[in-house]
Amino acid sequence: MSTATHDFCPAPYPVTRREFSGNSPQSVALAHTLRRTVRPFLDSWARYPGLPWPTGIVDVFGHSLGPVRGTQRRPIRLPHCRAEWIRPPGDLADRAILYLHGGAFLCGGVNSHRQMVSRIAAASQAATLNVAYRMIPQNPIRAAVEDGVDGYRWLLSQGYAADRIVIAGDSAGGFLTFMVTLEVLRQGLPCPAADVALSPLTDLDPAHKLAHPNADLCAVFPKRAVGALSTLIERTDTKGGHEPSSSPVDGILAPMPPALIQTGSQEMVYADAELLSERLSQAGVPCELQVWERQVHVFQAAAGLLPEGTRAIREIGRFIRSVTGHAPRN
Repeated sequence: MSTATHDFCPAPYPVTRREFSGNSPQSVALAHTLRRTVRPFLDSWARYPGLPWPTGIVDVFGHSLGPVRGTQRRPIRLPHCRAEWIRPPGDLADRAILYLHGGAFLCGGVNSHRQMVSRIAAASQAATLNVAYRMIPQNPIRAAVEDGVDGYRWLLSQGYAADRIVIAGDSAGGFLTFMVTLEVLRQGLPCPAADVALSPLTDLDPAHKLAHPNADLCAVFPKRAVGALSTLIERTDTKGGHEPSSSPVDGILAPMPPALIQTGSQEMVYADAELLSERLSQAGVPCELQVWERQVHVFQAAAGLLPEGTRAIREIGRFIRSVTGHAPRN
């Protein structure tokens, strides 16, 4: 691993870019498997996105992925969706995470992400609210953002100080992480301590991603799926004459809190991660961009199998503990 600071462009706060080298046999095997299973499936979906695909099955299968041993959890009801409150084992500091799962805004949920979220909670010594936000095509992205803000308000109502709350998410949930933070600030709520995004989508316009060399290297997403998802999102968002959703890279970022962004060096959304880190830098927002050599999309979900995933979650825990402070309670 090498650590270096790069000034991508004239900016008041240069991006801290850390590159993590190494590609374990487990990581190579996982990429090989995904390239021959998930990638062709997503290509088929992209050909016929209007078919009634069983997207809910992803979260059903997630029931088999148990949380870290000793985790306590209970259901929570937010105004428009459900959530799960996760308390990891051990003494906790007075900090919390609002977590927004990935799944292309189409699938996934508290079940599919329970194991990874519980690992992040344990590494961070933080209680975590895992939000099952409303998804497309039944609901526009703005509904998911509303659900994230409702989750943030719930944490505040439980007595957590804003500077002890981190908003986090993976993939599409990474997009929501930044959009929820922007909406929190727009509504005049106190700013969270930080944002953490794992392999985030940050730009709904697919052009920048498709022009990047990684468009031909990604083990998970085929080019066709990127364009199909963007079209589906726009159709859903603009029903009833509404404006299409904006993207974090186009937001007013100067008031944003510090951010940690993790991405694989060859994945499709690497371009998005790098672009947002540059925009945050231009806005004077501290950002740590971690680039993990040849890791697949949201490789952190395979922590326990992949040494890189385990290490990445340790890095997330380190960052969250550093930005929220406070020692564990006795």
